[in-house]
Amino acid sequence: MNTYVDIHIVQDLPPSCINRDDSGSPKSAIYGGVQRLRISSQSWKRATRHDFTDYLDASELGTRTKRVVEVLAKEIARQAEDLSDQARRLAEQVFQAAKIKLVDSRAKNGEESLKSQESGYLIFLSHRQIAMLAELAIASNRSGKALDKKADKKAVKAIFKSGNSIDVALFGRMVADDADLNVDAACQVAHAISTHAAENEFDFYTAVDDEKARSEEKEDAGAGMMGTVEFSSATIYRYATINIGMLLENLGNNEATLRALTAFIKSFIRSMPTGKQNTFANRTLPDTVVIHIREDQPVSFVGAFEKPIAQDLTEGYVTRSVRQLADHERKLEETYGFKPLHGFAVSMESPEAVESLGERISFADLDGRVREVVARRLPGVESE
Repeated sequence: MNTYVDIHIVQDLPPSCINRDDSGSPKSAIYGGVQRLRISSQSWKRATRHDFTDYLDASELGTRTKRVVEVLAKEIARQAEDLSDQARRLAEQVFQAAKIKLVDSRAKNGEESLKSQESGYLIFLSHRQIAMLAELAIASNRSGKALDKKADKKAVKAIFKSGNSIDVALFGRMVADDADLNVDAACQVAHAISTHAAENEFDFYTAVDDEKARSEEKEDAGAGMMGTVEFSSATIYRYATINIGMLLENLGNNEATLRALTAFIKSFIRSMPTGKQNTFANRTLPDTVVIHIREDQPVSFVGAFEKPIAQDLTEGYVTRSVRQLADHERKLEETYGFKPLHGFAVSMESPEAVESLGERISFADLDGRVREVVARRLPGVESE
């Protein structure tokens, strides 16, 4: 049976520039005919992945890099010190067997190229997969054969398809050279947008040269440098959904699936992209979090803000955003009959503001309560 976990968040973001475009400006989008502040899904997924380290052991996570040969060579040398001199060659053979094209890496400034190979694009591998690939390379070398036999190539591909880490299972993997090595992401994350019209502003700054400031020569006591930083502020709507069936398929067992779910819930809620964080100290927590467990399909509530919330100096944007979110959810349910199996709400608003969205609970209890509901829908678990 299908199970989807939808996460809806309304969060206040003070003056900041957590996600920039190629010109250094806060990202934006036109929605509902007006400009909105936008934070890309890629930046929030990376922030979520980094937050996983607070909840999960390194063995349950992976690494995403082009330096796959270097990473695997280090693991081969760690497992078999006598093969340290051959580790790079063996690592290259592994990826060649997987039909992943390797290119010469560029030398660092002032250094001669070591002609080490790397993949032409980022590859996401779990630490368990790296260890198993190293074991395969060592065993092949010990037996006196290269990894070019059909059986060995199948073994390499089998490792790529098993032993996924939690982050690989959630966010997926794309291998351009061989689609068979891909992992479909169990999680979808939307670009966050402001619930109202938002424009970028400029902060003009100067930096004083301390030695010049101490100088008695007044004409030389000006700023050492000056410039501008672009920023914006807004109340934003964030949304993500997890396909529990896909997550279970990627991880292979119920307990790992539930650990991945609870880790994502906690990390997605409390994480934030780090752009210009030292300049703005903009770290906040959500005002309201709503989690719906569904069996029909994922449903975003972004349509609640297609009509941008108008400015109201007496009430601000957050409370009215939560109110509009609840109203939109009620209309969707009345119109389409898509009612969640269960809903939970963590909110700093009044109980009346979120009572239609789900059972009001604390953040400390949220992941555990969601886990209980989802666990009863996993294979081999009897429903109460």
